[in-house]
Amino acid sequence: MAVPAIRIDGLTKRYGTSTALCDLDLEVEPGEVVGYLGPNGAGKTTTIRLLLGLGRPTAGRAEIFGLDCQRQAVAAHRRLAYVPAEASLWPSLTGDETLHLLGRVQGQVDLGYRAELIGRFALDPTKKVRAYSKGNRQKLLLIAALMSRPELLVLDEPTGGLDPLMEQAFRHSVGEARDRGQTVFLSSHILSEVEALCDRVAILRDGRLAEIGTLAQLRHLSALTVEATFDGVPPDLTGVPGVTRAIVDGCHVHLQLQGPIAPLIEALAGTGLRGLLSREPSLEELFLAHYGAADDELTRDHVPVGVSDGDGDRP
Repeated sequence: MAVPAIRIDGLTKRYGTSTALCDLDLEVEPGEVVGYLGPNGAGKTTTIRLLLGLGRPTAGRAEIFGLDCQRQAVAAHRRLAYVPAEASLWPSLTGDETLHLLGRVQGQVDLGYRAELIGRFALDPTKKVRAYSKGNRQKLLLIAALMSRPELLVLDEPTGGLDPLMEQAFRHSVGEARDRGQTVFLSSHILSEVEALCDRVAILRDGRLAEIGTLAQLRHLSALTVEATFDGVPPDLTGVPGVTRAIVDGCHVHLQLQGPIAPLIEALAGTGLRGLLSREPSLEELFLAHYGAADDELTRDHVPVGVSDGDGDRP
């Protein structure tokens, strides 16, 4: 049986009386792309810091490919590459010099792939880091992580500052990594990014794991969206088994359905139904089902104002 790329058992982190993580259990298998979601302060960046050995847990343990993240941090780091949300680089070095230095630190570089990534991300490596925009500094970090072909990529809000074209380049690169059997642990505020890339999604709430599974598995836990159009006044569907919400707008009804659709189909028979459209919930809707519409800091294609380094976890 393969050793998990990431294994977290009972991981807890407290800062005084505040709890950032509470008894977290999580496993990521080799070759998986796992999305890690939660609003600011949920504990995502705290988890990543503990995985990287940058802090000590209050309780519990984390491993990377069977290596203890506290006691064997150096050995664990040889098998991973990390991209933080905010680039902190050497301003007087050029992009080329920075990539060379980071490659030496990592210990291995696929030079041909490095050149391909520089072209893909449209980076001018001759410029000094101080002349780069935020987006170009982020590109530099992504190239540095990807060019080493690590077994594990740990990505914490990796696309901040990238334009939509470069986000597509990022998605293509993560797809390549997955095809090569690399593991990706992706924390992101961009739900469409997670939905497009990830095999499984873990949703964190107040330092605890609220849900984990494939999108198909999570969709079974949420309501189906149904829109019905009628020739005349719509019937009252609020008493139909499984209907949790029905909003009438003229001849249209927008409703949420939990469970089998058969009772609704039976209720619609002979009602003058003209059109029926149903769809599975998006990842955004699944997320909001756990947090409520008031907690809409995560949106499908938008990073909240003020979010620049991590998820707002406690220092």
